[in-house]
Amino acid sequence: MNPYESLCDDFYLNLNLSTEMELPSSRETVLQFFERIQKDYPTMRNFYSREKGDFVLEEDKDQGQYRWVAVEPRRVCSGQVNPKSVEDALKQHRLVLDLAPYMLSLSPLDCEALDILFGFDFTYRGNHNQLVAEALGVCPAFERLLELPSNQVISYEPSLTLSLDDECRTQCRMSVETRTSAYHVRTGEFPEEQLSVYVTARQYGSLAAGQTFGATLERLYQVSRDLVDQFAAEGILKPLRKAIALK
Repeated sequence: MNPYESLCDDFYLNLNLSTEMELPSSRETVLQFFERIQKDYPTMRNFYSREKGDFVLEEDKDQGQYRWVAVEPRRVCSGQVNPKSVEDALKQHRLVLDLAPYMLSLSPLDCEALDILFGFDFTYRGNHNQLVAEALGVCPAFERLLELPSNQVISYEPSLTLSLDDECRTQCRMSVETRTSAYHVRTGEFPEEQLSVYVTARQYGSLAAGQTFGATLERLYQVSRDLVDQFAAEGILKPLRKAIALK
C-alpha cells in the first residue's frame, strides 16, 4: 500500500545517480541494459531516445501509474509514478543500481552524486505562489509585506537545504516549486498546472571504500522518508491539500 497517495494528486519516487565520466552509449551496451530491466518488468515496452543523447524505457502512461528508467550521458535515473507501494519503487531502484556497475561500467569511484527524491504534485488552477503563502505562511520578517494593499504574490518557492555531516557530503532538501508566472497573474488566466513539493536526500562524491550503491540508497531512503513522515506531511502536504480543497 502507498501511504502517500491520499496526500496529493500524484506521488513519485525517483533515483538519480550522476557520474563524473560519461557513461557508455554504444547501441549494444544501452540495449542490453534496458533488455535486462525489461526482463523483470515486461510492461516497460516504450523505448526512445532524446536529442541530447538520453535513452528512456518506460511503461504506458495512460493509467497514471508507470515506471521509467533513463540513461543520460552522465546520469542514470529511475522512477515510478503513483507506485502501488514504496517498496515496489525501491525494488526497481535496487535493480538499476545492481545492474549499472557491470552493464554500464559504473564504479563507486565515478559517483558524483546519488540521490533519492520523494515528489508530490497537486493539480491547481490559480496562483500557486499566493496559495503557498496562504497555506504555509511566510517567515516573520516578511509577514507585513502581505499586508500591502492590492498585493499579489508572484514568486514564492520556500526551500531549505541541510547538511547531515561536517563535510557536507550528505545533504537533504525540502522545497516547493510553483508554476505560476507574472503573466498569469497579470491576465488572470491560470492554466491547470502542477504545484510540486520535493523532498530529497543526496550523497555527494565517490563512495568510501567498502560502500555500495545499494547500501547508500537504503540510507538516503531512510533519511528522506523520515523527513516526509516527520515534517513534510503535517507541515507542508496536508496544509496545501486543505487549502486547495477550500478554493
